[in-house]
Amino acid sequence: MLVDQKTLNILQKIELSDSYDVEKFVILDKPQENWGNIGGLSEEIQEMREVIELPLKSPELFEKVGIKPPKGILLHGPPGTGKTLLAKAAANSTNATFIEIVGSELVQKFIGEGAKLVKEIFELAKQKAPTIIFIDEIDAVASVRMENGTSGEREVNRTFMQLLAELDGFKPLDTVKVIAATNRIDILDNAIIRPGRLDRLIEVGLPDEEGRVEIFKLHSKEMNLKGVQPKELAKLMENFSGAEIRAACTEAGYFAIRNGRSFVTQDDFEQAIEKVRIDEEDTEYKKAFG
Repeated sequence: MLVDQKTLNILQKIELSDSYDVEKFVILDKPQENWGNIGGLSEEIQEMREVIELPLKSPELFEKVGIKPPKGILLHGPPGTGKTLLAKAAANSTNATFIEIVGSELVQKFIGEGAKLVKEIFELAKQKAPTIIFIDEIDAVASVRMENGTSGEREVNRTFMQLLAELDGFKPLDTVKVIAATNRIDILDNAIIRPGRLDRLIEVGLPDEEGRVEIFKLHSKEMNLKGVQPKELAKLMENFSGAEIRAACTEAGYFAIRNGRSFVTQDDFEQAIEKVRIDEEDTEYKKAFG
């Protein structure tokens, strides 16, 4: 029903099906990415393997020792640092179904729809188990709750409460794991990261110089290079994310093509790095000042 918010008069009756075609809202696949596709995140990979891979592959180890692994984890850090890639590699290494959804997709227009969608995502995950549910931009639905807000904010709260209920409803050694990601851990509600929910926090930060060399080599391994010095380029790419390093490799290839060459030089990369840096600064400026 569509109801007038002030008078509660019924305005229109809407026909809704009893169940969502939940697969319209999620990406459901078997990822091809693996740990070898990730550079500069060795510590993060080790922690992911302990928290996600080991309980799914060898649950008996935890039962023998008598400990319970985390139900889920929260990956946090700047954009483009490899959070989604880590989640996909974890799914690949465990041969798990990968269900990916963006937090904003959980925010629906009508009362109860978001909560219903969350419930059906977890039901689908159990049917497809072993499964990894990856919720990107979880801050869209799990930010600090308002006591008195608009009807839209109240609906977000209902969806959030359903998400908490689903997290509480399965056991640590179940074959469903939840990985969430955010660029804004500072605005998350503490309820989502308390023990028994997403209680393992992994920061995925910008790579150091050694990490930038690793990432550069991964993205340039199929490129025809001539006279390129990765360590020197890594110094020039200070504060670059993995995504920006990949963009610099692509741009360097374009510089070579524009100059009629089939190989990429050090100078191509230096120009590409400068272009990516300027583009990023322009983007940040537009975000800040519109």
